[in-house]
Amino acid sequence: MAITFQSEGIDFPGIRKRDIKNWIKLVADGYGKKIGEVNYLFCTDEKILEVNNQYLSHDFYTDIITFDYSEGNKISGDIFISLETVGTNSQKYNTNFMEELHRVIIHGILHLCGIDDKSDDDSRKMREAENRALEQTNI
Repeated sequence: MAITFQSEGIDFPGIRKRDIKNWIKLVADGYGKKIGEVNYLFCTDEKILEVNNQYLSHDFYTDIITFDYSEGNKISGDIFISLETVGTNSQKYNTNFMEELHRVIIHGILHLCGIDDKSDDDSRKMREAENRALEQTNI
């Protein structure tokens, strides 16, 4: 199991890496998944826009982009998180920054576990899965 956290162009967030890793493993286990290589990159809005343009041909900002390299029941991927958008969303949804960051961190893992959010119904299911995952932690 290898979960890494890096930042580019922005201060690294004050997360408790060991606790986050244990939580991610717990959530993945609940979906019958094992952790392979999961790499988080915390970045700026401009970096996530660059990634969105370059790899997905999308010209908009987002809070998270997940690249899924999973095979079988082993999840692996690169997860880009814009800390600037997380901050904006925490204000928009009236949550504190760390709660919103934890939601986004686990959102990427849920994608790797096979949960989609493209349709309204899928988005509802994703939100329910996020809420269940957030209830599993005291981070």
